Amino acid sequence: MAAAGLEDPSLERHFKGHRDAVTSVDFSLNKKQLASGSMDSCLMIWSMRPQMRAYRFVGHKDAVMCVQFSPSGHLVASGSRDKTVRLWVPSVKGESTVFKAHTATVRSVHFSSDGQSLVTASDDKTVKVWTVHRQKFLFSLSQHINWVRCAKFSPDGRLIASASDDKTIKLWDKTSRECIHSFCEHGGFVNHVDFHPSGTCIAAASTDNTVKVWDVRMNRLLQHYQVHSAVVNCLSFHPSGNYLITASNDSTLKILDLLEGRLLYTLHGHQGPSTCVAFSRTGNFFASGGSDEQVMVWKTNFDAADYGDVLKTQKYATNVTGSLHNPTSEMDCGDPPKRNKMQESARNQQEEETSLADTLEHIVGQLDVLTQTVSILEQRLTLTEDKLKECLENQQKLMHSKGN
Repeated sequence: MAAAGLEDPSLERHFKGHRDAVTSVDFSLNKKQLASGSMDSCLMIWSMRPQMRAYRFVGHKDAVMCVQFSPSGHLVASGSRDKTVRLWVPSVKGESTVFKAHTATVRSVHFSSDGQSLVTASDDKTVKVWTVHRQKFLFSLSQHINWVRCAKFSPDGRLIASASDDKTIKLWDKTSRECIHSFCEHGGFVNHVDFHPSGTCIAAASTDNTVKVWDVRMNRLLQHYQVHSAVVNCLSFHPSGNYLITASNDSTLKILDLLEGRLLYTLHGHQGPSTCVAFSRTGNFFASGGSDEQVMVWKTNFDAADYGDVLKTQKYATNVTGSLHNPTSEMDCGDPPKRNKMQESARNQQEEETSLADTLEHIVGQLDVLTQTVSILEQRLTLTEDKLKECLENQQKLMHSKGN
């Protein structure tokens, strides 16, 4: 049964094309494309438009463990068990640049919100930060003592959160490159971590079947959910910050109401473990992947008016506390909106900002494509130079042998 102001989520579409378990899903900014990675070593780009074909990108030599669109949507990053990271242009050609990122499986890739940096996590126990445009290595974070499953930038790009099989989540300062806190409350390996859209909280999914939410300002546990009967593989915050969706080996997806501190929905779709889940950038949809090789797209079905107001007033909310069933916890990450003249003004301002943001995103996207093209041309030029050098050397040897 739907809560007030909400309708039940519904399965919108499902995609079949992978030949092994799906490991990761992510939406592009405009919701027109969906990326998925799989144990079949392929990256798929699915079109959300009816009757449009999907693209299968081949390049990785082993399982693709993670995928993510850049903020502009003009690049896709993927990490693989072949120890490399690839940056793809999601078009018909599917060209990519590849760089040897780690000495073991790459489990996670994540762009900073400005699209300039990429953070990767690996079984080599390190977290690494790179520049996107030149794929240049910047620095490594190396205090975990077991595989690092996931690493994410905070929305403002100042912090990095990493989750590991050493049962900790570490919080890093990107500027000083120091670990500023370790959260050790999980009883199992930590599979996934993500920042709340406000940047004030993180949520983590664990093999101990739990989901936990921490305040990163006070470094304290806010909420503890034990709603799954098996390992929790992945989670994603709704852009409003009021909801969290989780994927588990018990084959279900669960939507949590963070303001109320309760389970809102349980969704059954995948046959076998649900391996990954992600909300679209606007929150209207979410996608899930499973060991059944399927990618499913669900319509969120939040009340349009209320949901729109939440998104438009999110950035103007200052300090708001939501009540929970657990009296010892509180959630200070978002607020239901109040309808007044100030909101109308905020809406108009938001529309102007959106128009400007769209223009800037287009420019950044074109720069992404241009940079990627230059990088590909550089690779081809280097290859041509090498071949030319080899031809000249062979010619010299030939002339030398004729002279003798």
